[in-house]
Amino acid sequence: MKLFIAPGACSFASHVLVHELGLPIEVVTVSLTDPQGLHKQVSPFGRVPTLQLDDGTVITENTAILPFLADLKPGTPLFAPAGSVERAQIQSWLGYLSSEVHTGSFRPINRPGRYHADVAQHDQVRASGIALLRQALAPIAAHLQTRTWLVGERFTIADAYLGVFLGWIARAPGKPFKDEMLDAYFLRYQQRAAVRAASEAEAVLLNAVIGAHNKTSK
Repeated sequence: MKLFIAPGACSFASHVLVHELGLPIEVVTVSLTDPQGLHKQVSPFGRVPTLQLDDGTVITENTAILPFLADLKPGTPLFAPAGSVERAQIQSWLGYLSSEVHTGSFRPINRPGRYHADVAQHDQVRASGIALLRQALAPIAAHLQTRTWLVGERFTIADAYLGVFLGWIARAPGKPFKDEMLDAYFLRYQQRAAVRAASEAEAVLLNAVIGAHNKTSK
């Protein structure tokens, strides 16, 4: 199997899971700005993460890839049994993070041009996205007031996904979303061996991509 990722993108969640589960999956780094990127040749949506199975079947979106990878290791504490309440709770968080945090909030912040053609309005679009992000983070911070992780007091695939967005916030200029609960949670996230391994691997892969680009541009 091959997992197509882009350093710094939301595909980091699926990359973390590969390390958490010790899965024999080849991680392929692509550039989101490359019109000929391998992910655009494999995925019908041209996005990451994209998971290509041994038989060529393609699965896209973190909300599908994360559960699929976890199910490759039956009984893993990173997910929960089919039909269980915990499984539904984990999937609920995946849906919330995808719709309210990623698409609903970060999309207008990072890509205001999708929402208004007038560049002069982009700052207002970003401001709206920031306001939406604050609203989306509030119930997460409240939920973590009495919890270490999102579900079942253990790290799950939902946490692998949430950590991506807290990483984006940590790198935002001025750190506009300071919250003690989220800061403590993100520190726990960063300390996980799989998170460190994925971060280090993506740094190496990114350098390789940059090096290859520099060679072809000369």
